[in-house]
Amino acid sequence: MGDRRRPGATTGAGSAAGVHIQIQEPPERRPLLPHRATFPHRTDEQVFSCFSYNTSTPKHLPVYNNIHRIRRDIISVVEDYLSLDQLRDVRINISVIRPLVDKLYEQDDISIVYCLLVNRAQFLNEQKHLSNRQNVNSTRAMLCELIATRILRRFNEDNDGPDNLLVLAHILIAGFEPFQNAPEEIRREVQASTAWHKTLPALEVAILSEARVFLASTSCQKVVDAIYDGRVIYTPSSYMDLIADRYKQRPISLYNPREAPLLNQYRLLVPRTRNYLEIMQFFILLALYVVFMAERDPTQFSKLEICFTVYAMGWVLDQFATLLEHGWHVYAQNLWSFLDVGFAFIYWIYVFLRIYGWKTGNAEADQQALDVLAMGAPVLVPRLAFNLLSDNIVFLCLRSMMSDFALVTALAIWCFFGFLLSLMWLGNDAYSPFKWMIYIWFGLDGSGIHHSIEFHKILGPALMVAFAFLGNTLFLTILVSMLSTTFGTIVTNAPAEIQFRRAVLTLEGVKGDAIFAYQPPFNLIAIFILVPLKFLASPRWFHKIHVASVRLLNLPLLLFIAVAERRALWPGTPGGPPTQLTSFVKAQKKSGLHFWEKWRITSHSDISTVFEVPPPESVLEQITTDDDLTRHLIRRQFARGNSHIDSVASEARKQAAQTAAATTAVATAAGGAAPGGPKPLSRRDSIAPFPGLRAELQEVLSESDEMSNITARLEALEESTQRIEELLERLVGVKQGKSPRIEQEDDGVSEAGSPSGSRKESVAVSSEHDPGESPWI
Repeated sequence: MGDRRRPGATTGAGSAAGVHIQIQEPPERRPLLPHRATFPHRTDEQVFSCFSYNTSTPKHLPVYNNIHRIRRDIISVVEDYLSLDQLRDVRINISVIRPLVDKLYEQDDISIVYCLLVNRAQFLNEQKHLSNRQNVNSTRAMLCELIATRILRRFNEDNDGPDNLLVLAHILIAGFEPFQNAPEEIRREVQASTAWHKTLPALEVAILSEARVFLASTSCQKVVDAIYDGRVIYTPSSYMDLIADRYKQRPISLYNPREAPLLNQYRLLVPRTRNYLEIMQFFILLALYVVFMAERDPTQFSKLEICFTVYAMGWVLDQFATLLEHGWHVYAQNLWSFLDVGFAFIYWIYVFLRIYGWKTGNAEADQQALDVLAMGAPVLVPRLAFNLLSDNIVFLCLRSMMSDFALVTALAIWCFFGFLLSLMWLGNDAYSPFKWMIYIWFGLDGSGIHHSIEFHKILGPALMVAFAFLGNTLFLTILVSMLSTTFGTIVTNAPAEIQFRRAVLTLEGVKGDAIFAYQPPFNLIAIFILVPLKFLASPRWFHKIHVASVRLLNLPLLLFIAVAERRALWPGTPGGPPTQLTSFVKAQKKSGLHFWEKWRITSHSDISTVFEVPPPESVLEQITTDDDLTRHLIRRQFARGNSHIDSVASEARKQAAQTAAATTAVATAAGGAAPGGPKPLSRRDSIAPFPGLRAELQEVLSESDEMSNITARLEALEESTQRIEELLERLVGVKQGKSPRIEQEDDGVSEAGSPSGSRKESVAVSSEHDPGESPWI
């Protein structure tokens, strides 16, 4: 028989009695909760947002299978309606969410987040066809969103260093299609074709499904901010391009301004740059509009009118291309999209009437054209406020409240149209009750009730009084209640709403159409020249002509962007990455410090500055030398603080101490060494030191049938362990009371043989452990 000493047994030079074997408590092999799998994602392969015909990792991912696997799991788990707060409960987290997150995350598939959000969109679509708003489909949609948020957070935690941002960008921006890697018979049945305009990133699906919790998460906002600043660059997919230039597709990558060309035309398509350019374009449009309308003359075409008409046409074309880029659903999520659509509608009516009056010589049509254009002032002026104060809570609420107001107003007009017909028929069309009904509706005047006898002596006043009760009292009360509810809901979730609108603005700002590189009104020239040239030149030469024209037309702007990014946005040593101090300077410029804080004219400025400037490596080495000691002391303090909380555990520890003292005394009398040194902390210690946590977890876990079975098994295991300890104590007692003859025989065998062949072993059992916990199982 070979040497079968158990792990943890130490063999040393014994006394004359023989070899001493000390059984120590084994080190911790398994934590209380199993370590979850970590998957550092590879970033050395190119990943595209739009479909690429090159070899790309997302092309081989089983997206179709993942979508249906997730749908099956979610449907089997969720069978009843639960609110978002109930889904965040610790019991649901332990029993439902965490197992699903572990299962899906262990696949190490960057398309999992996309598949979860696609299922969320489908569950919400199924919910729309049901009359009950609080149904099981809404719970399933919320569960998909929570799981996607947890998985994205795990990818963020498991990928450290410079690749962290790139991994998150791969997950949120990589383009997938629902039928990717589906069976051929399925693709033929639905006529699915893989094309660049059919792929969608997970970020866009989150916006379409209005996943505000997901978009407001820290991991998602990290990517959204990087895209908005231009630190993450890629070629997006688009529904339709007016000027398609897909000769070169940029993979998802991190931008380094010092490695990029000086005249980089792609920087015109960065969301932050696009936002500044759109504000400048709107200022020019508003200035031309005000100047032209101040001296309008319907009898002639002035230079100001020509400039305004051409520039406004280029601006409307830019909005139309934006609508085609990501579709109406994403475009409509913008705060000021309804204002842009309203002005475009007014502008085209003006152009049609103006051309009609010029062709026919009709002066009345020319005047009507200018009158229609005057209606654009209520649209353009508020639009400027939406641009400058897009994160203000009032403007966030105003958009949703206007939709509720329009809905209630339409229902009121529909319902009260019958009152208008009745009054008109009672008056035999001799009187028009419309004006009086409007006055009653808004509570301006009650003269309609006095004039109601002119329609009919009895029925006229009855209809007017009924309309006043229903219109001015009931419907207006309902309208105010709806608007108050909408405002309160948005204010409660204001941070998530702001982050959602920022994500919409960021995704909408990433442009793939080549027409966005031309500023109005040069985009009109690009349409008339480059679109026919697309059919005449090869893709390579068309790309060269496009790049040359963009750099020529935007030369001053491109130079300004290059200098600003190298000196202001990415400051640091030339040819190297930004340093810690330059990152602090960048953070200061982004935060927009006030005058007093910027110039340090305050006695409180150092309080925040000491945390904003990262400490050097020398300081970090000094403050991290005692981390292990600090953690050990804190855990010991928690253990001491908890010792007087649980009286039952205290009594058990006293009994264990007495048993340990007795066992140690027996082992010492037998000739062995008493075990010394503190006992290493076990799994039970990892929970016990925290006051109240053990009892709370017992309440949570005891309600489960599975946990009750585990509890029974643990109790049986503790009883068995107790019996083993008693047997060991008896064994020690038998060894101690052996006869001298047996000892002489054992001594003879020990002298004749080697120590490994000794039959006399002095066993010292360390019993410094918790009650019911055995060192060996």
